[in-house]
Amino acid sequence: MRFLMTAGLIAFCLVGTAPAFADNDPSCGDAPRAQWMSQDAAKTKLKDLGYEVRRVKPENGCYEAYAVDKTGAKVEVFLHPVSGEVVGTSKED
Repeated sequence: MRFLMTAGLIAFCLVGTAPAFADNDPSCGDAPRAQWMSQDAAKTKLKDLGYEVRRVKPENGCYEAYAVDKTGAKVEVFLHPVSGEVVGTSKED
């Protein structure tokens, strides 16, 4: 009985923390597409920051770039489409 209660408590704790992991998505706001820089301008911005850019695409209000960083690691870079600010990065598997 104690085992079931402990397992249930652990499961409850894990489920309760799941929404916290979903908050890691970068936020770029909701600027109209007419205000966005071009994808070529986004590539140039990332190249100026030292990334070797493979592909740039719009994703959830941001530009998502697949690139290689200065250390040679494959990364995803999330760029604000109006300001050109990097709002997040993540390593690719």
